[in-house]
Amino acid sequence: MPLDELRDMLERHVRLDLTTAVEGVRVCQIDHSAPPVSSMSGKVLAVIARGGKRLALGDQVYEYGPGQYLVASVDLPVTGHVINATPGSPTLGFGMTLDPATIAELLLHAGPGDLPRSPSTARPGIVVSDAPDDLLDAIVRLLRLLDRPQDRRTLAPLFKREILWRLMTGEQGDVVRQIGLADSSLSHIARAIQWIRENYTRPFRVDEVAQRSGMSVSAFHRNFQAVTAMSPIQFQKHIRLQTARLLLANSPNEITRVAHRVGYDSPSQFSREYRRLFGAPPSIDALRIRAGSEIAGAALP
Repeated sequence: MPLDELRDMLERHVRLDLTTAVEGVRVCQIDHSAPPVSSMSGKVLAVIARGGKRLALGDQVYEYGPGQYLVASVDLPVTGHVINATPGSPTLGFGMTLDPATIAELLLHAGPGDLPRSPSTARPGIVVSDAPDDLLDAIVRLLRLLDRPQDRRTLAPLFKREILWRLMTGEQGDVVRQIGLADSSLSHIARAIQWIRENYTRPFRVDEVAQRSGMSVSAFHRNFQAVTAMSPIQFQKHIRLQTARLLLANSPNEITRVAHRVGYDSPSQFSREYRRLFGAPPSIDALRIRAGSEIAGAALP
């Protein structure tokens, strides 16, 4: 069974830093439950081979387990943690960065009728589905290259393309195909997301960002909410607080300075919103991170 071999491959090739010898491919093994980790998702495919993972984006919660995959089609502020993990049966996960240029190339090479028509409206930025055997087979063949360095340079790009094709033609294909379309609703929202991330410390008007993304205000609101599960202002708040958390891990006694640095005028408002998102005041949360009670790293895979 592809899932059984996937578990074996992941167990053999896991590293502490999650990286592998194949660029853009990560392997995750966690043998205990841990507090949620907040990070940016990146554009990524994540597959669970054993155990499970729970991911929160705004008010939306996604849970996926053995034989299921998650796709994040844009870079989103997420909070995730493993579930059903024990030392004797750790959670095992595979992750692969989704390359928009390769998806666009596959779209150009597809013949008439090879792909269904993509919807004009934006889909959620995160989706979960059961992984079909042909997708798992392609992932296993990619991971086998970790044992075959002489084949890696030539075959890894081919197997990655096959994985992308299986995604593009699968249950969540419309979400993945939009990553490669320069004028899709997702691409317009992705431009807005990038601008907010680059300017997260400054106040902005929604109509300003809508104009930058090439959409009317009403269409922008509708599509932004569909992709990110939050409003543009809520999205900015998440970026500010996640950045603050990283800064406070190194400077736990400089809460006021960090609050101002990420764009807050009021330290008390900063502390309230920080506690609401991370479950503890900034001073306590920063000490908890420095003490090692939370695992640093990405929420995905």
